[in-house]
Amino acid sequence: MGGFDLSSIEDYVANHLRFFVFSVIGLVIFVGIIAVSVFFIAVHGEERTMVPDIVGKELTVALLELQVKELYPRIQLRYSETSRNKGLILEQDPRPGTIVKAGRRIRLVVSQGVVMNRVENYITRHIDEVRMDLNTINATAGGLPLLTIREPVMYIYSPENPGTILEQKPEYNTEISGPLTLEFVVSRGRENQVTIVPQLTGSLSAALEAISSSGVNFHFTSRARTGDERGEVVVSQNPEAGVSIRLNNPVQLVVTAPERLSDNERFGIFNYTIPQNPYPLAVRLEAILPGGERQRLFTANYMGGEFTVPYKLPVDSILVLSMLNRELYRETVE
Repeated sequence: MGGFDLSSIEDYVANHLRFFVFSVIGLVIFVGIIAVSVFFIAVHGEERTMVPDIVGKELTVALLELQVKELYPRIQLRYSETSRNKGLILEQDPRPGTIVKAGRRIRLVVSQGVVMNRVENYITRHIDEVRMDLNTINATAGGLPLLTIREPVMYIYSPENPGTILEQKPEYNTEISGPLTLEFVVSRGRENQVTIVPQLTGSLSAALEAISSSGVNFHFTSRARTGDERGEVVVSQNPEAGVSIRLNNPVQLVVTAPERLSDNERFGIFNYTIPQNPYPLAVRLEAILPGGERQRLFTANYMGGEFTVPYKLPVDSILVLSMLNRELYRETVE
């Protein structure tokens, strides 16, 4: 009898052992693939729902409709142009009919009504101050022109300070239910109002300060120095100090040129014609120097007309003229 072939038995066992090991590994991989597939199917298989149309509905009703759809609100408040839609939905995002996953947050813009409920008492207040207040109110209301002033405003002569509101329509405490136009009667000051001309000859800086504080109208011209005259000095004024003149009549002033200028400096008279105003308004002349620094040159209340101010500045400075903090004009010193 032949003996057992041990090498054949060992090969057989080794082959079956390898088959078993690979089978186990394959089974583990297969089970893993199934588990991962089930996980992603579960994740991607969340319930989907349609966004309802809730614009124009009350907030409580809209919240109930979202709850039924398993959707959640993200609420923003905003003033609107009428008090009648207070508490109503103005906007929604996503739009109605959009298919989304359950649990999605829906952005809702809810009306707070108008920013004001009743008309304030504007009588005795300054028209410019009221304009700034209304700009703030309209900006707070989301840019809606809730309260506007009918232009042009009616100006009349009166003993009250120029710019004072004398009458208003609608009257104080009128209810605001939507956009409203205010009509004002405003004082332009006394008719033929007069002032006493101050002493303006001498230092240019002192003359500008006196003009600013007195409110007198003015007009500058310049000329070269003669004899032993100093530079940047007001050498003449017409009318003279102490004379009584109408407020809108300009005092003619002559200023001398500087004694010396560097190659990088320029002297001149800034000149710009400002539209006539019903009463003097705050005007400011500034210089933006080449390095970016801002320098105030002159401020005054001005009726309008030819606005002239002497300056000595570096080349490439920018002269900026503003009225009521609104820029009117700018030019570069060359």
